[in-house]
Amino acid sequence: MDLDGRVVAEQLKASFSAEVEALAASGRRPRLVAFQVGQNPATEAYVRGQRRGAEAWRIDYEMRTLPAGATEADVRAALADANEDPSVTGVLLQLPLPAPLPGRALQHAIAPGKDVEGVHPENLGGVVHGRDGLAPCTALAVMALIDASGVTVPGAEAVVVGHSEIVGKPVALMLLARDATTHVCHKFTRDLAAHTRGADVLVVAVGRPNLVTADMVKPGAVVVDVGINAVPVPGEPGRTRIVGDVDTAGLLARGCRVTPVPGGVGPVTVAMLMRNTVLAARRRAPPPEETAPSLFLGLE
Repeated sequence: MDLDGRVVAEQLKASFSAEVEALAASGRRPRLVAFQVGQNPATEAYVRGQRRGAEAWRIDYEMRTLPAGATEADVRAALADANEDPSVTGVLLQLPLPAPLPGRALQHAIAPGKDVEGVHPENLGGVVHGRDGLAPCTALAVMALIDASGVTVPGAEAVVVGHSEIVGKPVALMLLARDATTHVCHKFTRDLAAHTRGADVLVVAVGRPNLVTADMVKPGAVVVDVGINAVPVPGEPGRTRIVGDVDTAGLLARGCRVTPVPGGVGPVTVAMLMRNTVLAARRRAPPPEETAPSLFLGLE
């Protein structure tokens, strides 16, 4: 059985609908402003997802495009304007940026309270301390899908493959906060299968198709596939299809619960971006207690 991210995303939206309307009624409807520098086809799908997500959540959304030749000072000035604008409750900067702009450093120029992608050092530090706050959207999506699987996290053997700053590391910290026995694997791990075969919960976020095959996972495991890879379609030159990092069909045949690609982590990541935007707005104008659902997915 697979874990449908679209269902989880819809449930998340429904849980926040009353709060969004309460904020709107008080004149504080959440407003998300995204910045991009030039036009980048690689980010078009994510931007479309943001726009659709904001519309569905009834969050105001604006894309501001800077010229491809914008300097670092230009980008910082634009971000500073959004940081200081009281009508803007969430800000994000689309990556990658044209060279030689320093993407990560410019993301850190976003005010922590408006950093809806959860990548500012202050917000990442909050993950370390298990605080109820803004956190990386994909990591939050992974945890929501793990919860949707019904697996008992405390005491579970959890393996995270990949240790990026916005997926692998925060997911590992969130699993630790939930009392899972957590292992992190990466490109220098000598025997990946030796670790993955013992996992009750397996998260794979590397970007290598078919990295994890059915013989590397025990029957019945919960597997969250974060990978997005374009691979050729056999017999159709020039065409590609999107796959994840795991052998989905093989794992399903072993009774595992697996997130599909596409349709798994992606929709929930967009929903978590909206969730973070609502949280940022909540902090500026707290809604009535009864309309404010918990936001940190049990990671207190």
